Amino acid sequence: MCGIAGWADWSKDLSEERSVLTEMTRSIAHRGPDAEGFWLSKRAAFGHRRLIVIDPEGGKQPMLYRDGDQTIALTYNGELYNYRELRRELEGKGHRFKTHSDTEVLLHSYVEWKEDCVRHFNGIYAFGIWDEQRGQLMLGRDHLGVKPLFFAKRGSAVIFGSEIKVLLAHPLVEAVVDREGLAELFGMGAMRTPGLGVFKDIEEVKGGHYVTFTAEGSRTTRYWKLVSRKHTDDTETTVRTIRSLLEDTVERQLIADKPVVCMLSGGLDSSGLTALAGKNFHAHGKTLHTYSIDFVNNDRDFEQDFLRRDQDEPWVRRVSGHVGTEHHSVVFGPDKLIAHLLEPMRARDLPSVGEIETSLYLLFTEMKKDATVALSGESADEVFSGYPWFYQETYLNAEIFPWLLNFGYTSDVLKAEIRDRLQLEAYRKRRFQEAVGEIPFLEGEEELERKQRQMSYLFITRFLPYMLDRKDRASMMTGFEVRVPFCDYRLVEYLWNVPFEVKSIGHIEKGILRRAFEGVLPDDVRNRRKSAYPTTKDKAYLDLISRWMLDILHDPDAPIHALIDAGRVRRIAEGKSLEGSGADARAILDYLVQVNCWLKEYGVKLELGA
Repeated sequence: MCGIAGWADWSKDLSEERSVLTEMTRSIAHRGPDAEGFWLSKRAAFGHRRLIVIDPEGGKQPMLYRDGDQTIALTYNGELYNYRELRRELEGKGHRFKTHSDTEVLLHSYVEWKEDCVRHFNGIYAFGIWDEQRGQLMLGRDHLGVKPLFFAKRGSAVIFGSEIKVLLAHPLVEAVVDREGLAELFGMGAMRTPGLGVFKDIEEVKGGHYVTFTAEGSRTTRYWKLVSRKHTDDTETTVRTIRSLLEDTVERQLIADKPVVCMLSGGLDSSGLTALAGKNFHAHGKTLHTYSIDFVNNDRDFEQDFLRRDQDEPWVRRVSGHVGTEHHSVVFGPDKLIAHLLEPMRARDLPSVGEIETSLYLLFTEMKKDATVALSGESADEVFSGYPWFYQETYLNAEIFPWLLNFGYTSDVLKAEIRDRLQLEAYRKRRFQEAVGEIPFLEGEEELERKQRQMSYLFITRFLPYMLDRKDRASMMTGFEVRVPFCDYRLVEYLWNVPFEVKSIGHIEKGILRRAFEGVLPDDVRNRRKSAYPTTKDKAYLDLISRWMLDILHDPDAPIHALIDAGRVRRIAEGKSLEGSGADARAILDYLVQVNCWLKEYGVKLELGA
């Protein structure tokens, strides 16, 4: 895993622009703490920050391919899980390799197949390729968009990088946010619309897409999408297929030249992956290390709610004992959470959800002390339709993204004139209708099946990108790589057409996955009901974030005054508001504190128009 930065310009000589490229590349030093590399030519300049995982000596970047007058340069972030098979196939076509890295395999894949190379990959990746002979820049991103990639077109130049901060480090790109960007921030929250960078004229390469640029212009190509067809496998065949795919992808994703560990919450998803990984470790005479998160006084403060049925730690110990892992429980208190609240915002270059992302960042900080790579159960709920929303009519019939039904308080604290200008309800509806318009419904489906397919599509293409973005930024901010086996595109393709009634067989969420883990996990663990990512319930956290918000409100120069109804926010921070209290108050204040600090730290210029 790494960080990439680059720049192409068809009318300017870039060969002497090392200082600008250095600033761009070093802005993401956290993504690649092990090495730095640069390559500059007349029309293109590439930078790279490396986190060494495979082939320490052979994977140095940017990597070049030269043959006669042909020069191809690559800067790449990610892992190709099928690089060994691809290498053998390419060798059969006459290619010769100098290293054992997947980087060289990706480069030779482009030499062999050009843009179609992405159709041969199984992995998580974001890359830039400059083809000197064709005068072309190609930016490609993996199927689900696990690894990030942004770009900005400025005149004859294209600037790109792993994170928005790379682009903002270039003198042609300013930190400007217009009405659409603010509508994203306050209408969609952290669940950013794929393809949008929030900052004005900063775009994102969507998952499953690549973009090519030449002197004549640009072209975006979608190389992968979900295709609907009737599911014809019986239940047992479905179970075997899921189990086989998971065993294969876990084995592939354990390949590394650095220590690999597992995240473990005691829930079905992470427990199943831990059991499969643990079996592999035991076969090689090794002990798997696992990590979980907990909070100070959680035994005292825990409260059951809509998404959290019980505490994780008893289940974590149960799974760790069953698999035989060496487990590490990482515990945080409210002081530490508050002290690091802004780190996820700095990692994402945008305001984040808050305390949930802070605790994830802190967990990775601790894990990095022992390892470089981890497996995570992220995305199982999205691809197996595991959320409660999949079977509740209120959410199935809503003409809005289901996760936004309970997300209104933050936008309510905006000034009336700002709300009028942003038209947030209309904005959310437009984004929802765009998503629904993409869905490949299956002819002949009953209305309930259509609604469930629609819900599945929304979660895979709109909610999952946020979850993956959150995990990538929180981990890579600490120079730590997280792999997500449930995002293997083969598994996602297969599950897309498995009916909800089969996915929830046994009248329990992810029932089909529970059956796939028979004999892998103890029955009580397999049958544990879903409990969401943990969050602190300590009232001290709300007190601390409230004080922070009040300090901001007392500062006449705080930039957020231009956006919010200060009186309304003050009532929330003082605990005097009926419309925002408890968990809602904490979410509002978490977000607004970050928005204020983001506006200030990034020097954001707001363009709201007339």
